[in-house]
Amino acid sequence: MSSLTASRALAPVGTAGKFFAFGLDVLRALFRRPFQLREFIQQAWFIASVTIIPTALVAIPFGAVIALQVGGLIKQFGAQSFTGSASVLAVVQQAAPIGTALLIAGAGGSAIAADLGARKIREELDAMMVLGIDPIQRLVVPRVLAAMLVAVFLNGLVSVVGVAGGYVFNVILQDGTPGAYLASFTALSQLPDLWQGMAKALVFGLIAAIVACYKGMNAAGGPKGVGDAVNESVVVTFILLFIVNFVMSAIYIQLVPPKTG
Repeated sequence: MSSLTASRALAPVGTAGKFFAFGLDVLRALFRRPFQLREFIQQAWFIASVTIIPTALVAIPFGAVIALQVGGLIKQFGAQSFTGSASVLAVVQQAAPIGTALLIAGAGGSAIAADLGARKIREELDAMMVLGIDPIQRLVVPRVLAAMLVAVFLNGLVSVVGVAGGYVFNVILQDGTPGAYLASFTALSQLPDLWQGMAKALVFGLIAAIVACYKGMNAAGGPKGVGDAVNESVVVTFILLFIVNFVMSAIYIQLVPPKTG
């Protein structure tokens, strides 16, 4: 009885180890040839097609809420001239990468997990290995690179739409001055802030794709197992994204001191 309890207690450790080993296999397969260019283009187009419209729609309330909250808080301190720069920093550094990653994981990642899970229960992955074809190189690598590429472009879209939405809501609802909002961009923001947002989006896309592929390729139990794998991939990705976001933000603050007005 005690051994059974211990095995259950250590099960998450074993799962984490298998996931880490899978990630290393994917990183090694990135440099193998031949590269599946056609699969990469198809997956990039598919992920972009299912995420671009929801991302644009989500970016508007993201920018609006941040502008309203930051604008109201800064107004209490009498520093309305810094509303634009504070809102832009919040969107570019935090809201854009996280919003992009959540949609990549929720829309693109779930589709990837469902596709690979269906291949797993139909034993297509086993057939590929029997034929000497590495499923990681053939199926996983193109999907991981496609998710990373689309995440970077969507991050730029969310940044632009979020900043524009924040500008509109600040000027209309908070009686802000358009000139002051635009002029304050350079007061606190700096170019490394943009690179940080892009780096976060790249890493978040990598994590979302690897988790989705891992869960899909380890699905078991028929169609119900595929559904469970899709749900688990989204939940695990969300948890990892917030942890990694905290770590990357803390490292960035240590490496790049904030710009003072």
